[in-house]
Amino acid sequence: MSTILKTKKDVVTEFRTAGILEAARRVFATKGFNDATVDDIANAAGVAKGTIYLYYKAKRDIYFAALKFGIEQMFSALETQLKAESTIEAKLRALIAGKLAYCDENRDFFKIYYSELGNLCIHPANVPELKALYLDKAKVIESILKEGIRKKVLRNVRTEQAAFAITDIIRGVVIQRVLGATKSRLGQDVDFIFDLVWKGIAA
Repeated sequence: MSTILKTKKDVVTEFRTAGILEAARRVFATKGFNDATVDDIANAAGVAKGTIYLYYKAKRDIYFAALKFGIEQMFSALETQLKAESTIEAKLRALIAGKLAYCDENRDFFKIYYSELGNLCIHPANVPELKALYLDKAKVIESILKEGIRKKVLRNVRTEQAAFAITDIIRGVVIQRVLGATKSRLGQDVDFIFDLVWKGIAA
């Protein structure tokens, strides 16, 4: 099996971009998309403005890179948790709860995507910067469904379509929470989504 070794340049690049994106998340969440500037992000990251432009062409590119960076971190942590869960029910509930909790914790940042950038009615699969991420999230859910079918805990549903449907149900509730359209507690919405999904797919 071949192993891809990272060069020193790769490591430095990853370290630098991670710092920039963490700073960008804080700046965007505080100032919003329109009022945030590349200068603000550079200052928060402790780098020169020119360094930002080595990696990103424009402010929009920085925002979507920061969005992807955060969601990838969330799913990395979730995958570790999912491996520790022993039942399909627990895995599915943990995934729902983890996604909602993360978006709650970063509400101001996600509000930019759902309001300021005008993407509320555009499906993530049609946003070039988010398409691959959307598909990857659905694959995580599909793997849980396939495991459930093998264990005869779930009905023999079409796993790909079901995974996309569950992803979009979670997304719909996230939008309501981020934009303040619901006053439900986190646990209530987790229970709602899980109950809705489980009653549709359980064996």
